[in-house]
Amino acid sequence: MPIVVNLDVMMAKRKMGAGELAEQIGITPANLSILKNQKAKAVRFSTLEELCRVLECQPGDLLEYRPEHRPEHGKEISHAGK
Repeated sequence: MPIVVNLDVMMAKRKMGAGELAEQIGITPANLSILKNQKAKAVRFSTLEELCRVLECQPGDLLEYRPEHRPEHGKEISHAGK
């Protein structure tokens, strides 16, 4: 998925553990783990807001777009020389 959650980076910068963060934002440690480990399909704005409040950051500090590298439709990728 091209959206990457950099929650672990912000947690490390703030020296905050998962249990403490989950408690402060009001979600279960299991749900925080799903988000932290790139398994979430969506995130509620209210959760994102709480993450930003507690971690003192912006949404862009937590979420990153990394486009997937896909060949254009109808074009082949050459692997010659590899």
